[in-house]
Amino acid sequence: MRITDRRKLIGLYLDETWRRTRQAVALAVPPLVGIGGFRVNRVVVAPTDLRAVDPFVAEEILQGRYPLAGRVLDAGQDSPFSVELPSRQFAVRLHGFSWLRHIRADKTAMACDNARWIVDQWISIHGNRTTGIAWDAEVVSRRIISWLSHSPVVLQEADAGFYRRFIGSLSHQVRYLQRRVDFLPEGLPRLLARIALAMASVSTEARSSIVRRTGRQLDRELERQILPDGTHVSRNPQACVDLLFDLLPLRQTYINLGHDLPQKLIPVIDRIYPAVRFFRHSGGDLALFNGASSTLATDLMSVLRYDETAGQPFKALPHGGYHRLSGGGTVLLVDTGKPHSLRLSSTAHAGCLSFELSSGRNRFIINSGLPRFAGEKLRQLARTTAAHSTVSIGDVSSARMTQSDYLGPILTGGPTVIDIDRQSGPDGSDRLSARHDGYGKRFGLLHEREIRINQPGTKIAGRDRLLQSDGQPIPDLPPAEAIARFHLHPSIVLEQVDPRKVRLVAPDGESWDFSIPVGELTVEEDVFFADVSGIRPSRQLEIRFAGPEIRWFLAHHA
Repeated sequence: MRITDRRKLIGLYLDETWRRTRQAVALAVPPLVGIGGFRVNRVVVAPTDLRAVDPFVAEEILQGRYPLAGRVLDAGQDSPFSVELPSRQFAVRLHGFSWLRHIRADKTAMACDNARWIVDQWISIHGNRTTGIAWDAEVVSRRIISWLSHSPVVLQEADAGFYRRFIGSLSHQVRYLQRRVDFLPEGLPRLLARIALAMASVSTEARSSIVRRTGRQLDRELERQILPDGTHVSRNPQACVDLLFDLLPLRQTYINLGHDLPQKLIPVIDRIYPAVRFFRHSGGDLALFNGASSTLATDLMSVLRYDETAGQPFKALPHGGYHRLSGGGTVLLVDTGKPHSLRLSSTAHAGCLSFELSSGRNRFIINSGLPRFAGEKLRQLARTTAAHSTVSIGDVSSARMTQSDYLGPILTGGPTVIDIDRQSGPDGSDRLSARHDGYGKRFGLLHEREIRINQPGTKIAGRDRLLQSDGQPIPDLPPAEAIARFHLHPSIVLEQVDPRKVRLVAPDGESWDFSIPVGELTVEEDVFFADVSGIRPSRQLEIRFAGPEIRWFLAHHA
């Protein structure tokens, strides 16, 4: 481990210890309503939930079955909170109550009464506790937003006793989150908490001073976490979409009630939309970088219809660390960045210089993505370099994941310097060359990748090189075999043309030829982690090389 990495780890350890100590002290002190806090007295408006609803889920919940996080819990007539839950991801979804949106598809008195009974069960069993998954800050934030957004469902024909319990629990959760938010680690959970508190203040008739204060606090967090190019600091493309699902209803709620909007809210939304367009493939799907999983097309379209910044996608997101090459109906997205901090690297992937390729309505070359509902072991496997369409040396990733329960699975020893050169040719071609030093400490090597696409988007030429740490060609064989992997979307069918050429055929018949001039091109079994229906088998192309470089080509097959 580099000395600088060791110092950063020590610093992070001390910061984490200090954060936890301050949080423990804050939670030990009884909350003081009126000094920076507020009590919920009533709900005056229900912010809109833009996510798609599923009548099937509504019917299942009415029957006592809960299809969440890729699992189904059959609780029958029992409370879902009184039985053992099938997974942590299931528990997060259940306690977060975002599933309440599906009840909108069946707003009968019976469905609403059942939803109210489930909420009442949660209040009875978990309402007075502040421990366990139910009281994880991110889960509390999501539950506050869900209860506010779907209060018309939960409160329809509710009696006075339930209304008091509901408002009392909501107020307790808001005050609890207020006491924790300042001590949450940097990243999405803290931003979601600020959004939840702002939404609670504007939806529950809080004093104007409270509405302004929570708005200012949200402004500061948005500026910290949304980079100038619209990327979230986690570098996760899906984070941008998830944030729009919460920020758009919050904006409209401010407007509907006549409150002054937080100053940064609209500018930030306007910054995020171009980033979302940047990460969209030619068929509309979102790229799978740094923790992204497959996004439902209906969800993506739900937020894109509010895009008032329509325009062509940028060629690069310099602050997020991504490049986009395109021609005709072909799109290449390339990861040329690194985590913005050691803390934020706990969700980052070791996929520097990986790329994805789409053409027409089809994705051809992809990254494996993050499994939506799998266990921790598979989630960490999805973060390795081997799960990305880039080069690894042996089976060593370009960054290492720590196994610390205290600090989390942060990345260490990854790229520190990434050099990028982008040029346009006189023939209208677009060329990107980038190199990183993620293998410098262990092997004394740099990985350089060059990709060129012609103007019509029908021909792509690639080169992967290994260089000495000073950028000079390596004089001898590298200390370990390098492997260039190209993960294929599960829908793609392979046809072997010859030992050095395969044809990639999409369901609609569109095809590309992948070839190499020398060496051996092998087809290996693979898994696609990020499918909406769960992990799926797939295939990958591998080029193993011990020399200084390989070349590979993609040609659209007419």
